[in-house]
Amino acid sequence: MIIRSRKPSDIPSSEITPESAYINRRKFLGASAGIGAAAFLGVDPVRADTAFPGGHSAPQDDEPNTLEEITSYNNFYEFGTGKEDPSKRAHALVTSPWTVKVDGLCNNPADYQLEDFIKPSTIEDRTYRLRCVEAWSMVVPWRGFPLADIISRAEPLGSATHVAFETLWDPEQMPERMWRPRIDWPYREGLRLDEAMHPLAFLVTGLYGKDLPNQNGAPLRLAVPWKYGFKSIKSIVRITFTDEEPPTTWATQTPREYGFYSNVNPDVKHPRWSQAREKRIDGSKLFGYRWLDTQFLNGYADEVGHLYEGMDLKKYF
Repeated sequence: MIIRSRKPSDIPSSEITPESAYINRRKFLGASAGIGAAAFLGVDPVRADTAFPGGHSAPQDDEPNTLEEITSYNNFYEFGTGKEDPSKRAHALVTSPWTVKVDGLCNNPADYQLEDFIKPSTIEDRTYRLRCVEAWSMVVPWRGFPLADIISRAEPLGSATHVAFETLWDPEQMPERMWRPRIDWPYREGLRLDEAMHPLAFLVTGLYGKDLPNQNGAPLRLAVPWKYGFKSIKSIVRITFTDEEPPTTWATQTPREYGFYSNVNPDVKHPRWSQAREKRIDGSKLFGYRWLDTQFLNGYADEVGHLYEGMDLKKYF
C-alpha cells in the first residue's frame, strides 16, 4: 500500500524537486528501514516492507515513475486521444490567472483566485499509486493538500451528499475535436461526500515538488488513489455540493463500462479486458512496463474499505 506523505516542514522542497535525488533518497531510506526492521523482527530483509510516516507502508520496489514517464504518458482527451498528445499540445493551456468556483449546497460559496484557494492549506508531498482503467499504472509523487480542507471551508449543508467537479473547457486552448459532439464537454466527475472527506482524497498542485505540468492537469487536479485514474479529474474550475449523485462524463457516455464509483477491483472485469493484472509503466524494462497483480482498491483497502461496507462492489463498478 502506498501513501508516503511529508509536509514541507519535514523535508525541504529543494531536496524533493530533483527526480534523481527524490528516488535515490527514498531507496536509501527504504533499504535502511527495511534492514533495520528485518533485523528486529527476524524476517528476510529482501522481502520486508518499508514503514513510512502515519503507519503506512509500501513495498521497497514500488518506486516512483520518472518525471518523463509521468509527463509524457497520460490521458487528457481535451488535448488528444494519444498518450503523447497532452505533452505535445497542453502548452497552449493558460493556467494563470485561474479561478475556482465553489457553489451548491454550502454555507460559504465563493469564486476563488487559485492563490486564495490554496493559501489557507498546508502543502504536502504524497506518493500515490495511480491505476488507469485501461490496465496500466504508475507511482506518482504528488504535491498538494487534502480535499477535506476545501470542504470544511465551504461548510456543506446537512442535505449535501455528493461533491461534483468540473474541468475547464475552452476549445481555443484545447484542440481536441475527435470526441465532439459525442462527449458533452466540459469533463465532469464526482464523489460521495464521505469519499471526498477521506484523508487520502487529495487536491494536487504539483509533481516532484514542482508546479503541476499542464499535461498532468495544471494548475489543480484531484488524486483519488483507490479509484481508476479517470476519477482524478484535471484542471478543475468548479466544485459543487449537491444532494444527489452527480452525472459524470464516462458514467454518462458509456455506462456499461464506467460506473460512478469506479473503484479499482481486480475481480470486476471491464467489458473488453480483465482488470486482474496491470502494466506498471517502467522504462527500465525491455518493453517499457512490467506486469503486476492488481490490488483491491489499488492497495488502499485498509484505509477506505469501510466506506463501502454493505455494498456489492461488483455491482457498483
